[in-house]
Amino acid sequence: MADTAATLAREQPLAGRVHAGTGVEIAPAPPAFRISLRAPGDSVAALSAALALDLPQEPKTSAASGKRAALWLGPDEWLVIDEKADPGAALAGVDAPHSAVDISQRNTAIMVRGLRAADVISHGCPQDLSLEAFSKGACSRTVFGKVEIVLHRPQAETFRIEVWRSFSDYVFDYLIDAARDVD
Repeated sequence: MADTAATLAREQPLAGRVHAGTGVEIAPAPPAFRISLRAPGDSVAALSAALALDLPQEPKTSAASGKRAALWLGPDEWLVIDEKADPGAALAGVDAPHSAVDISQRNTAIMVRGLRAADVISHGCPQDLSLEAFSKGACSRTVFGKVEIVLHRPQAETFRIEVWRSFSDYVFDYLIDAARDVD
């Protein structure tokens, strides 16, 4: 995976696209490494130690350490995102049963920030995004428009939308249209 960093820097589908409106900013997230991680419960402690963060065990939760985050997607499934280092390298020496698949080039991410961020995303997402229902640190696999996404709320007024690259223009344009509606 030594050449992954160069590839990440070279192929950003939403590079240069930004929208700033009243109470919301929409922009591509920085390049990141992504691992789809599957493992049985007995492996969680070893994998957590290797990743230097505790893999979340509860639905709709995440854990973060520095530029690395692990998002709970199911009882034995996490999305690990890191903007600095390849989490796959940290997992390479783990002897516990697991599957770690690099999906760095499949996905890209869009950041939606501001007081109206939840309102904008709500235009295309059926989930209740109030802070009471989807608090800071919450994450889930859901839909936006007609596209499957992983939605993460790292801060109260910040959302990260993980989306397949082939759908990123559609999602970005949909978000801009929704932002115009809430302006």
